[in-house]
This record gives sequence, structure tokens and C-alpha cells, in this order.
Amino acid sequence: MRQPEFLKKGDKIAMVAPSFGVTTEPYLTRYEASRKNLEKEGFVIEEGPCVHLEEGVAASASAQRRAEEVMNAFRGDASLVLSVGGGETMCEILPFLDFDEIASLPPKWFMGFSDNTNLCFPLATLAGTMSIYGPCGPQFYARPFRGPEKDSLSLLRGERHLEGYPKFTKTRSNPDHPLWRYRLTQEKIIEPHGYEAPVSGTLLGGCLDCLLGFCGTRFDAVKEWNDAHPEGTIWFLEACDLSPLGIRRGLFQLREAGWFENAKMFLIGRPLCRDAEIFGVNKRNAVLDILSPLGAPILLDVDLGHIAPSLPIKVGARAIVSLKEGNIVYDYAE
Repeated sequence: MRQPEFLKKGDKIAMVAPSFGVTTEPYLTRYEASRKNLEKEGFVIEEGPCVHLEEGVAASASAQRRAEEVMNAFRGDASLVLSVGGGETMCEILPFLDFDEIASLPPKWFMGFSDNTNLCFPLATLAGTMSIYGPCGPQFYARPFRGPEKDSLSLLRGERHLEGYPKFTKTRSNPDHPLWRYRLTQEKIIEPHGYEAPVSGTLLGGCLDCLLGFCGTRFDAVKEWNDAHPEGTIWFLEACDLSPLGIRRGLFQLREAGWFENAKMFLIGRPLCRDAEIFGVNKRNAVLDILSPLGAPILLDVDLGHIAPSLPIKVGARAIVSLKEGNIVYDYAE
């Protein structure tokens, strides 16, 4: 796996919109504040042509134009390509991306969340390049940085040790105050299954809703990934729109497609459907019934997903993951 150079003061950040653009509140206000805050950190901001568009189908622009923006950012002199948002149809840019070319270029970081699984995941499996599954551009709107914003910049600057957060939130935004900061009010309980000691492996995963779109397509290179990574994979998975039954079906599909053949561990985030139950299926047994037979340790309700805060993860990196005093800990290899 190729690891890009860590960020330093004066480096350029290329803002891109491979999914949604920044066109509505609270994201417009947050984006402008985030841009200024990142400049205060010493970075130079370069804005792609799609950032403020809403001309595509549930997207900033056409799939071709979004892909062109991404490719040009990888060809350019930015050190970080930073997505400005998640969304719904980022998968449609995949046919227009040249992962062979990306693999031939000097490696650079990409960072994004949710729908941006559609780039973080194939960057690892098709281009052999690490990325950060972490906050999008408008999330850096409040200083001093804390939580995912602080930790993602730490990762990008070379930090190797990250720990989870003490609590989580149920309220992410205030429509009347775009720059309002969410509060951590809910007690966090990580539920271990089969975990006995720290696990070493290579991190891969993302939003399950998006990962299912890869399975069985020409962009599915997980078999080749498994063959190339005998050290084993630590899968991190979280769900957005999927119901408990959707999570169960999705995990069954990936399991039967052979994705988890060399799984060393499963890190399961907090799904948006965390309080739902359908026909007796809930967020807990949806996972355990399907993944437990594989024999790999499972950690449920880790700091990951659409219920904030979500700890950024270095996709494609080797790490030791442990559970210490009820908190998740990542120690990355050099």
C-alpha cells in the first residue's frame, strides 16, 4: 500500500464535489467557515469547479464532470483531495475514473465520509493507495478543532495513535444556527464478541450502503485484495439508510461473495437505525447472526458512522486495534 506524504504547513488542499455540492444551509455557512479555519492552519485552499453546483442527479454535476474534477485534483499539486460532502450517487463516477493512472501518480491523500466510500474503498483495492475515511470539508467549521476534525488532521500529519470518544450525540445540527456545535450527551457502550486481545491487520471498509454497490461489479477487487493481504483484514462497517434487515441482507451478501474470507476483526459502527427492530431483527443480531460464524472478533457500536462523532480511519493502513477500558484504540504502523 502506498502512503502519501504527511501534511505540513503551506500544503494545498483541493476541494472537490464528487457527490453533493455545497449549495444549501447549513453547509454553505459551514463551508466558508471551514475554509477560513483550514487557511488559519496554514493550508492553501484550491476549489474545484463542481463545489458549488447542483446540476447533476442528486449530485453537484454530471458523473463525467465530477470524475474529471477528481482526476484533475489527483493530477495537480495538492497534498490532500478533500470532498465537500456525502450524498447519494457518487458511485456513478466510477466508470469515468482511471485508477491505473491514479496508481501511477505520486500518492496523495483523499478524505471523505459516507458516499465517499466510493473513492476511499477503490483507492485501496484498485490503486493501492491509502486514504482517510473521515470528515468532509464543511465539518471544520468550529475552532478549536475537536473530535473527528482534530483527529483527522492529526492522522494526516502523521499521528499513529488514536482513541475513541467518551460519549456520542443524537442531535447533530441546529437549523437556526449553522455553526452550532453538537454536544456529546449519550453514554457509549462498545459491545465485544470474541475479543480477547489486540488484533493486527489492514483496515478496509466504509459505509455498507455503498460497499454493496461494488459487490460483483468490475470494480470489485476484494478477492485480489484478500490474496495480496495474507496478514488479514480488519473490516470497519457502518450503515446509513439501511434498516436492520437491510444490514442483515447486506452482510450476508458480502459474506457469501467471499469478501470476509481473511477477516481478522469486524468494527461495527452506530447505524442510524440503532433503535429499530423489524420481525425481531435489530442492529445487534443483524450483525452477530451473519458474522459470528466466521470466528473473527466483533466490536459493536464503535465510534464510527452517521451518529457523531465518528473516529477517522486510515483506509488501507496496517494497525493494531484494541479495546482498552471500554474504548477503542488504533495504533498504526509506520
